[in-house]
Amino acid sequence: MWKDIHILLLGEPQVGKTSLILSLVSEEFPEDVPCRVEEITIPADVTPEKVPTYIVDYSEADQAEYKLCEEVARANVVCLVYDLTDLGTLHQVRERWLPLVREYSMHDTMLPVILVGNKSDLITDTKMYEIMPLMNDFPEIETCIECSSKTLNNVSEMFYFAQKAVLHPTGPLYSPNDGYLKPESKIALTRIFNLCDKDNDGLLNDKELANFQKICFSTPLATQALQDVKNVVKKNCPDGVIEDSLTVDGFLYLHLLFIQRGRHETTWAVLRKFGYNDNLTMSDEYIVPDTLLPPQDATPQLTADAREFLVEIFIKYDRDEDGALNQQEMDKLFSVFPYEPWGADVLNTVCTNDKGYITLKGFLSQWMLTTYLDVPRTLEYLGYLGYSTLCGKISQMEGIAYIPNNSQENEKGHLKDIFTCKVVGARGVGKTAFLQGLLERDAETKNSKAQVSVLAINEIAVKGRAPVYLLLHEVEITEVLAAGEGLFMCDSVCLLYDVTDANSFQHCIELYKKYVVNSNVSCFVVAMKADCSAVRQHCTVQPEDFCERNNLPLPKPYSSQTRDLSVYEQIADLTASPNSLCVPKQNVVNMCIKIGLFAAVCMAAGYGIYKYSRGKVFVTQYK
Repeated sequence: MWKDIHILLLGEPQVGKTSLILSLVSEEFPEDVPCRVEEITIPADVTPEKVPTYIVDYSEADQAEYKLCEEVARANVVCLVYDLTDLGTLHQVRERWLPLVREYSMHDTMLPVILVGNKSDLITDTKMYEIMPLMNDFPEIETCIECSSKTLNNVSEMFYFAQKAVLHPTGPLYSPNDGYLKPESKIALTRIFNLCDKDNDGLLNDKELANFQKICFSTPLATQALQDVKNVVKKNCPDGVIEDSLTVDGFLYLHLLFIQRGRHETTWAVLRKFGYNDNLTMSDEYIVPDTLLPPQDATPQLTADAREFLVEIFIKYDRDEDGALNQQEMDKLFSVFPYEPWGADVLNTVCTNDKGYITLKGFLSQWMLTTYLDVPRTLEYLGYLGYSTLCGKISQMEGIAYIPNNSQENEKGHLKDIFTCKVVGARGVGKTAFLQGLLERDAETKNSKAQVSVLAINEIAVKGRAPVYLLLHEVEITEVLAAGEGLFMCDSVCLLYDVTDANSFQHCIELYKKYVVNSNVSCFVVAMKADCSAVRQHCTVQPEDFCERNNLPLPKPYSSQTRDLSVYEQIADLTASPNSLCVPKQNVVNMCIKIGLFAAVCMAAGYGIYKYSRGKVFVTQYK
């Protein structure tokens, strides 16, 4: 929103520019009119739009050409004044003043112009027909008005229209030449229609329209008023009302009607409520609001309210009610985004059904993972879904909670719901199968369109509290040797060994002694390929004895053939237990793990969790 507005009055000498300003301020016609008045300040509390307004007068006789250039560059709107009794001054508007405004304007978009015919008290018939060709030739002309500085007729309205031209411009919305909404405004309004269509049936019923009215204008819509609106649409737009509900065509026609009747501030109120700026793009303030720096040593996650919102989104787009989103349903969901945020590789990171469609658990898991890795991106995605607007929040940030790493909950009572576990073992031990097992599938059933991910996340039941999200990150031993102890900044570590390989467990012993024993993280040992015959390990101590000596849980047998979830439940249960919480000895934030995760994603043969190439890349807050 604009902090202030600069209105510049231009035109030929003696057309009444100065008289208009003085009549507005004094509310009477001045008998003695100076050549020019100094800049006038109108306080915010006395303007209809509640924005401080500065009115600037220009006189060729009193000021140099460079001053004109400066004032045009500074202006937010220009009032071009002509004399209704001398149409030669209107000719000069076309030939001189409009080209000059275009030349001197420093704005990225065309500077809005108000055509002002002064001295209406001296004519008997309107001259509006004279300016219609001018408005068709110069799209920057927002509106025109005839007024009189002597009788004060339409003087205050003139300056109000100038304010509206800045705050609620018609240019981005409407094409006066053909009388239609511009494509950009149709796209934005169609997106808003889809967001407000809660049951996803392509119609806005009375309940949805009432909710839309409440969201945008904070006032209820009377039953009769609602019916009157539908009657107007039905009369003028044949496909605008179906089954007593508003279609998208009817919704667009309604806003076209607002604009044509000079009520474009109504359409702008709707657009800005859903985060649009004057260029009809999503504003940065709405998508990624300015926030305080995230607290140190804290883990970001979605709040319960945000997850409930996402559950509603999932149900809305699950048209066949099979508990999963197929490609068509996903396309419809992402139609409110400017680009597709997820690629096929996501499906190997979260739960899907047997057809490869993302389930509700997988959907929420992906959102939790996105939040954990990249809060600004989550804020962006929530903004595209209209979270703050539809849920009555101040900003998207209300969907994020930060949980101190040394606590089960934050000061607002949000419990920590996401826990990370590094899965480490020698090549071929079965790390990939272990990750896919968390998703209740094996490596052979992966989506053929994408490479198996080094990350897996799923919702897991734990004792004595709501389910948590367990995030597994596969790490090669070579990565451990390169990164060292910093790689184990996490909630827990899983050391995997192959029961059929006699040399497998020795790697676990070495890793534990060198990196894990002094890190204070929970540690688990998993015996992979448990469906095969085990061999004695070639090391000084066998796995069971090693775990007992180091006060670790006994090795948990696992086979990808059985897909037993109990091992993940044990990891999640012990990791989420207050007695198992760990704080790295070094005073560093949990971002180390995130850096490791990002690096792993980038190394996965060009595949990642997200298709950054199709969207904006945000610089993460965590540095």
